[in-house]
Amino acid sequence: MQFALTAGTHFLFVALTLGLATLVALTQARATVSGSAVHARMVRFWGQLYVVNYAVGIVTGLVMEFQFGLNWAGMSRVTGGVFGAPLALETIVAFFVESTFLGLWIFGWDRLNRWVHLALIWVVTLTAYLSAYFVLVANGWLQRPVGFEMVDGTARLTDAGALLTNPTAVLAFFHVLFGGLLTAGFFMAGVSGYHLLRRTAEVEFFRRSMRIGLLTVILSVMPVVMFGGAQFTYVQPTKLGGDDAPAVVADFTARFGPDEYMAPGLARVGEGVMTGMWSLMVLVALVALVKFPFGGWLVRGRVFHVVMIVAVPLPYVAMVSGWVFREVGRQPWMVYGVLKTRDALSQGVGSGTITVSFMAFTVLFALLFAVNAWLLVRFARRGPEGSGLGASPPAEPAAPVMSPTF
Repeated sequence: MQFALTAGTHFLFVALTLGLATLVALTQARATVSGSAVHARMVRFWGQLYVVNYAVGIVTGLVMEFQFGLNWAGMSRVTGGVFGAPLALETIVAFFVESTFLGLWIFGWDRLNRWVHLALIWVVTLTAYLSAYFVLVANGWLQRPVGFEMVDGTARLTDAGALLTNPTAVLAFFHVLFGGLLTAGFFMAGVSGYHLLRRTAEVEFFRRSMRIGLLTVILSVMPVVMFGGAQFTYVQPTKLGGDDAPAVVADFTARFGPDEYMAPGLARVGEGVMTGMWSLMVLVALVALVKFPFGGWLVRGRVFHVVMIVAVPLPYVAMVSGWVFREVGRQPWMVYGVLKTRDALSQGVGSGTITVSFMAFTVLFALLFAVNAWLLVRFARRGPEGSGLGASPPAEPAAPVMSPTF
């Protein structure tokens, strides 16, 4: 439950970060090529919201790294040689590069060549994808362990290609990629709907932003379910309870002893909520498809503006529910068919320690989530005129010239 809280909260930030980075990069590409002033302002406004979400999200991600070592020493001892490899790549190759180039992008505004500055945000975006891929490679191996052998009770990597091309990782990566775009599309459309509903003076700015958000929703809503549905080919038999489930349960019982090998009911609840949220998003996408070609409808549709504002949480709920289905459905295994969750725990970590830390994390993540939501709402309500990203610092007044005294 503690790690579910950590991972689930962190993923709420990741979903928006992945999608919004892509839309900011595409918008900056258009501004750089065409010299469009309105698109340049859009980069600063939406880029600032992206940076806020990214910065707060980092804190939740760091906690997960500590939990692997502190709470899950049993997993590290048995499977660290395989599971740790993609996580190390994610940290060294992806995260460090992403954060470094993001810093250059933030502070290099009007200091670097416009093409160099554009290249920076694309490096940030592509390394964000690479980071997500490596994390899902690690998670995919927990779901469907491949490319390894057990030697003296320890997993050793034997086929890196099988690990990196594991279908449970590759399909999940594209599912998350389009899920992130869907989240960013609804977010951009919702914020734009808020300003258009208020009859803002920035009509053209938010009309264009609304079009980008709606187009992203329209293009992403079907690939999300396509890559999600494709993963069912590789779903564990004990998760869905198919015809193969009794034989698998019998095999596990013979090898590991009696246990509750069928997935808990919460997994199916997660699947149902995820499917329901996606159905609602399809309805919104169909309405958007009708309104999209007509710019005037996007400005005047006050009911539609309210709908887009209310619809912002839909992809968040869908993606967290999907993770519940994916992770809870694997139980009681940490690594399916290899290592049970209870055997992956660290020795000496008592229930009292877990309870206290769980309560502390719950309060911390609730505060972080609230702070992030408050900051996003605050900067979103200010509009493009209140964006400070890339703004030149005020010039310092010149020091008075003092005459020499003799």
